[in-house]
Amino acid sequence: MNQTETPLLVPLTPESNITSLLEERVQATPHQALFAVPQGDGWRDITATEFRNQVVSLAKGLIAQGIKPGDKIAFMCKTSYEWSLIDFAIFYAGAVMVPIYETSSPLQIHWVLEDSGARAIILQAEEYHERFSEIRGNTPNIDLVWRMDEGDLDTLAAAGAEVSDETLEERRSAAKGDDIATLIYTSGSTGRPKGCVLTHSNFVDLSRNAAAGLNEVVREPGASTLLFVTLAHVFARFISVLCVYSGVRVGHQPDTSQLVPSLGSFRPSFILAVPRVFEKVYNSAEQKAEAGRKGKIFRAAAACAVEYSEALEKGKVGFGLKLKYALYDKLVFAKLRETLGGRVKYAISGSAPLSRYLGHFYHSLTIKVLEGYGLTETTAPVTVNLPDKFKIGTVGPALPGHTVRIADDGEIQVKGIDVFKEYWNNPEETKKVFTEDGFFKTGDLGTLDADGYLSITGRKKEIIVTAGGKNVAPAVLEDAIRANPIVGQIVVVGDQKPFIAALVTLDTEMLPTWLTNNGEDPNMSLNEAAAHPKVLAEIQRAVDEGNAYMSRAESIRKFVVLPTDFTEDSGHLTPKMSIKRDNILRDFQADIDKIYGDNPQTEALHTHGK
Repeated sequence: MNQTETPLLVPLTPESNITSLLEERVQATPHQALFAVPQGDGWRDITATEFRNQVVSLAKGLIAQGIKPGDKIAFMCKTSYEWSLIDFAIFYAGAVMVPIYETSSPLQIHWVLEDSGARAIILQAEEYHERFSEIRGNTPNIDLVWRMDEGDLDTLAAAGAEVSDETLEERRSAAKGDDIATLIYTSGSTGRPKGCVLTHSNFVDLSRNAAAGLNEVVREPGASTLLFVTLAHVFARFISVLCVYSGVRVGHQPDTSQLVPSLGSFRPSFILAVPRVFEKVYNSAEQKAEAGRKGKIFRAAAACAVEYSEALEKGKVGFGLKLKYALYDKLVFAKLRETLGGRVKYAISGSAPLSRYLGHFYHSLTIKVLEGYGLTETTAPVTVNLPDKFKIGTVGPALPGHTVRIADDGEIQVKGIDVFKEYWNNPEETKKVFTEDGFFKTGDLGTLDADGYLSITGRKKEIIVTAGGKNVAPAVLEDAIRANPIVGQIVVVGDQKPFIAALVTLDTEMLPTWLTNNGEDPNMSLNEAAAHPKVLAEIQRAVDEGNAYMSRAESIRKFVVLPTDFTEDSGHLTPKMSIKRDNILRDFQADIDKIYGDNPQTEALHTHGK
């Protein structure tokens, strides 16, 4: 059994709770900008003191309205300044936040409210209230409903005017490290979502130690980030708490269609994103260059960027390569850096693996993509690449305070300061995911190299065993092929079948641009595009490139392009855009049967061995 361990950099503080992090920040830098909110074409700063004052006013309002210590408050809100404001207000009142994804259906909302036992809910918008209203009659435990769109935050603040500072301080300081801080429900890629009990210590000790490990990222002068990943997910939620502790200036932009102008005006020093965002930035730049008849230049620049980064990794860059890189830096790379705001040095990436190609590409833009690994059950990061411990193609070494080991069957198992306490009201499931010696069984497969860097190879439950007995981890193939500009999602199939195949959907955002660049009608229907020879040839090219990394037995031999899209509403994606594999395999069984029948729609022209 392979194992690595990174000792704590900052001692544990079992008496502290999350509010301690804000109190320390206000004491250290009371007038430093901690947040910024949109104002006109720019941003208005909110200092640490101003933020705390607003938090206190809301917390007093919650207390005045009858919220008791330990009460659970559900919350539906897009990524925004108000998210962090309400999050900390709930902590200060001694209550427990239960976030609900803003994309959740009425039935999903009902399950979270019923299972958590929440007695109050805060809703940002009319559309969320409409969904909640559908199941209101079946949620007798909810006796307090606040609507942000109707000014209820101001009403709460006014209601708390009579609550004393002494009462608030008593509430604020009551929770200790082992007490529940938040109840976050898993995104539900398999089965019903389970409530993960995350404690104050999970956030506090992880924030203190992660800040020490990521010192160059979060503590450089003027450090700032623009959050656009949903705060209902633990990834962005942890980063938001880390930023409060570290004094990072934070802005928010929930509308991804406005992301580029927001990056330009906010100019963050680091960003947080999932690999799909990095793929989209690259693909959009490539298609834009193609439209301007500069596609060959862009691809040559990208190839140079990867070659340059790989040479840097080996410690030797030839003179000719330096000159070529300098030319492309002026022609191409500088413009891409400006697209991200011009100041981004680091990008923290999680949720899925980023291809080595894109890792090297962004590295040559002087942006280190710090890939990390974690789950809701681990308060997000267990491992992460650090500025001084960085290896492209891995998810980095264990963060301080963590032990990571690889079990005999390849499963990643972890123990450390951010591992959750239990599943809410579910002792049986809790018992299943812990080993006898206290390690959390992640369900993911991976390897540790000689230097202790972790690489993810797949999901234990998703391993495909072909009729020939070959074990195939689908994620490796899927991640490589999904980087193609017109590939939306890909699901590899082949369990107990004679060969590996795939279901492919098209990226409806990128498809019109790609069709235009390839001399076709950009208004072509999805049905037409899914059967178009040029589209099929492009998917074939992506499949061939993915197959190049696999043995013949592991490579995709046939595929079908579906004339539909996988969405959260269709039940095929989780809120964090991960595929719900079981649902897809069930709903598209007829298409899978066609692949293995006598008349497959498409067959791979080439396969590659290694």
